Amino acid sequence: MPKFACIVNPAGRDGRALKFWKKNEDILKEKNVEVETIFTEYVGHASEIAYSLREREDIECVIACGGDGTVHEVASGLRGSDKKLGIIPAGTGNDVARAHNIPLKDSQKIVDILINGVDRHVGAFRLQGTPAPSVDNYPKPSNNSKWDGEPDIDGRVVRWVFLESDCGVTSATSRAKLKRGKWIKGALKYTYLGITEILPWKKKMAWVKINDEEGQIVDFSMLAVTTTEMFGGGYKVCPGASPILEHGQLCHAWGLSKIKMLRLMGPLKKGKHVGKWGIEQKPCKRLEIKSVDENDNPSDESHNPPLYVQADGEPCMQTPALLEYYSKQLWIRGSIQVPWD
Repeated sequence: MPKFACIVNPAGRDGRALKFWKKNEDILKEKNVEVETIFTEYVGHASEIAYSLREREDIECVIACGGDGTVHEVASGLRGSDKKLGIIPAGTGNDVARAHNIPLKDSQKIVDILINGVDRHVGAFRLQGTPAPSVDNYPKPSNNSKWDGEPDIDGRVVRWVFLESDCGVTSATSRAKLKRGKWIKGALKYTYLGITEILPWKKKMAWVKINDEEGQIVDFSMLAVTTTEMFGGGYKVCPGASPILEHGQLCHAWGLSKIKMLRLMGPLKKGKHVGKWGIEQKPCKRLEIKSVDENDNPSDESHNPPLYVQADGEPCMQTPALLEYYSKQLWIRGSIQVPWD
């Protein structure tokens, strides 16, 4: 049998991840799978651990046990290597697991996928963003050059995005999760926080350049680039998106009123929002977002108050930001059948 390494975030799913890991660990042991377990201790630790395992010939698969943030960190450390990423979904949203049809609760099926699943070579967006300030115990980001590489633009920080990067009221929602709503369990947390961020939302103008199109100044409501269909705990933001294509997907909404933003949450959950109120979805390989100066020109200054840009649920950046898509960046082990294949 192969040997696995499992990187466990004991704080995942509001502290319940550890119990869920032990349940899966017992099943792996029953199937005579040797597992080396390492627990994370701080933000960014999972990337350090994963990077240290890249050249371990005795380990066939590196498992991330936690939420999308843990998956993001492990994926970052493994990106560009031949190591396979397995997932035990033990977070709040678990959208990478959903994309690869990994059950959220059935440990027997989760373990079966870890042992017998299909390995797929997936793409990712390279995000060069301006670092956002620290909040509570969440540090201001810095470059992790070993696994993320160096930025091409002065003053920027690089992160790789394996699920989604969004900007606008959705990124404000993720930022709010660091401070509020910790008493709410599961995906309902995102719905609650979304409502509480929409109500005080103030108009923000931004310069946006999509692919090779002309840059345009827009009244910014919501924008998301994704490699898969869902984020935010099952919200189908980019229906039909696939991580094995040569491009990602972009969904954007300009100039929505607060009432429309609130009314959008239901259709967004089901993927019925595209075409509503001018909302568009399109293939995307490059996206640039900047603030606008007093002469309506794109500016290299950040928005004030900030317009946050997140990476796989990590609300670590702000404008200006540049996202570029690269195919075949990471191997992920998933179910034989996935919703996008």
